[in-house]
Amino acid sequence: MERKRSIVHMDLDSFFVSVERLFDSRLNGKPILIGGSGDRGVVASCSYEARKFGVHSAMPMRTARQLCPEALIIRGDFEKYSQKSHEITEIIREDVPLFEKSSIDEFYIDYTGMDRFFGCFKMAQELRQRIIKESGLPISLGLSENKTVSKVATGEAKPDNEKEIPYGMEKPFLAPLSVRKIPMIGEKTSHTLYNMGVKTVRTLQVMPAELLEATFGKNGLIIWEKANGIDRSLVTPYSEAKSISSENTFEQDTIDVKMLEAHLIAMTEQITTKLRQKQQLTACVSVKIRYSDFDTHTVQQRISYTSADHTLIPIVKELFRKLYNRRMLIRLIGVRFSHLVNGNYQINLFEDTQEQIKLYQALDRLNTRYGDKTVCRAIGMAVGRRRFNPFNGVAL
Repeated sequence: MERKRSIVHMDLDSFFVSVERLFDSRLNGKPILIGGSGDRGVVASCSYEARKFGVHSAMPMRTARQLCPEALIIRGDFEKYSQKSHEITEIIREDVPLFEKSSIDEFYIDYTGMDRFFGCFKMAQELRQRIIKESGLPISLGLSENKTVSKVATGEAKPDNEKEIPYGMEKPFLAPLSVRKIPMIGEKTSHTLYNMGVKTVRTLQVMPAELLEATFGKNGLIIWEKANGIDRSLVTPYSEAKSISSENTFEQDTIDVKMLEAHLIAMTEQITTKLRQKQQLTACVSVKIRYSDFDTHTVQQRISYTSADHTLIPIVKELFRKLYNRRMLIRLIGVRFSHLVNGNYQINLFEDTQEQIKLYQALDRLNTRYGDKTVCRAIGMAVGRRRFNPFNGVAL
């Protein structure tokens, strides 16, 4: 007989806003927008007071200001948020046998088998109270048999509350909710479902899985399972990557600066894509050179947290120019990003416009689907090998 699982989902409420209020109590109770302050900036986070006016994260800042003119706009400090996230991660690490950190402010905890000793919901409640007491931040939780239902339960418990879904009650709990409550159903998918006359999870539950598969491909089956409270995914043990890097040793030592820069740009594109796929940001860039006599030099620079190519490539090029001063043949070059933090944002929402965010999301989808370098900067096309020709659809 399969053992019943006990999965907790914890989510810090309006995390960025809550951290700002921790440092400045004058912000309590006021509508807050965090993100880029320019007209083309994007809302990274907003308070519940601002959400009442229809504001939400990833909304253009101009639109948010129109909806809520009295809102206070804060630029945001990702380093401060990262530190608080690390603090809470350590509290959870000390207290639970197995957990997964899915983003800077979200955690899954596997308490399976622990109910015979103490009671999983009671353990989760006590952990939540400890986090609130030691961090000063509000946090909500959901407990159920799997990750999907627990995440939805957390959303229903918010703000600053907790909710348990007993075994066997997953489908009845989900049934009356909007389809938008199901993880992985975003604006585009929900619009398609609305056009099909599907607005609540209850309707999804009784639909033939084959119809959803015909409409959405393999994702349709996943949507049907999630709607029916089925999720077999495991809690992945958390481990924090310290750095990500790429190096290239040339077959022939070279002094061709343009070619060297092309390789640096291609490597930077490659590892920034990986950062975004892993939902990570970097705060330190390093460039390495090894000359033909094996003499090796490295230079690094601390930066604001980001995973955007257009921010990192100029820094990499500038570091290379500072480092390459011997005018000797080069044997190896490398790029390394360190001081990594988890973040549920593909790029730095404090710096970038809505157009840039959409561009990176589109590029990452294409390169994930068709292979690295399907779309890349022209200077990097001659570097490495593409697995797909975007002009004729032929694999290389």
